[in-house]
Amino acid sequence: MSSRDVILGRVRRALGGPAGEPATYGTDIDRGYLREHGARTTEETVELLAENLADYRAVVHRCTDEELSEVIMRLLAERGAQTVVVPPELPAYWIKAVDATRIHDRAATTAAELDRVDSVVTACAVAIAETGTIVLDGSPDQGRRRLTLVPDHHICVVRVPGQVVSSVPQALERLDPTRPLTWISGPSATSDIELDRVEGVHGPRTLEVVLCEGDGSAAGVNGPERTPAARPW
Repeated sequence: MSSRDVILGRVRRALGGPAGEPATYGTDIDRGYLREHGARTTEETVELLAENLADYRAVVHRCTDEELSEVIMRLLAERGAQTVVVPPELPAYWIKAVDATRIHDRAATTAAELDRVDSVVTACAVAIAETGTIVLDGSPDQGRRRLTLVPDHHICVVRVPGQVVSSVPQALERLDPTRPLTWISGPSATSDIELDRVEGVHGPRTLEVVLCEGDGSAAGVNGPERTPAARPW
């Protein structure tokens, strides 16, 4: 028996379970913990998300589905963005009003090339109210992980209330653990031993979250049109 096995056995005993390795994590692990802290209405959950996002220094915007393209255009214009990288299946109507040059994300795209892009616009997989966290799972409307880690400005659209959950356990039920998950709690920030805060080390210095109400009907009766071909590198 290795030291690792001994330590894990002690942890399992402390949790009141058998000391041996579980046969299946789905049935042998006690899931009796709190699923959320307190009861909230849907509106209160969305408000809590907005509050915690702002607490992490993300900039929060609210709009309807019909207003979304104008909001994204305004945010990019205020940023002075000349180029914006978009995932392959970002709904085209989200950026139909955008003047900035749209950039393809390709497998051969390097970090240095992404570093020259002004902004990135993505969707998300889920948003967690209690922690103010946005989760991306690499779906076609979110793109590869590097897409949101290199550019300095990230605009992320969250559908409310459909993509908002109260807690981490609720979020995990919606996520596929085999996908490349990126958990974002505010813009990238770190601090040294003297607690001097430095932003932009591990990701965008500016995170703007758009809480969008609507079901995508603004795209038309035939459903969301996908982003057309953009300029390659």
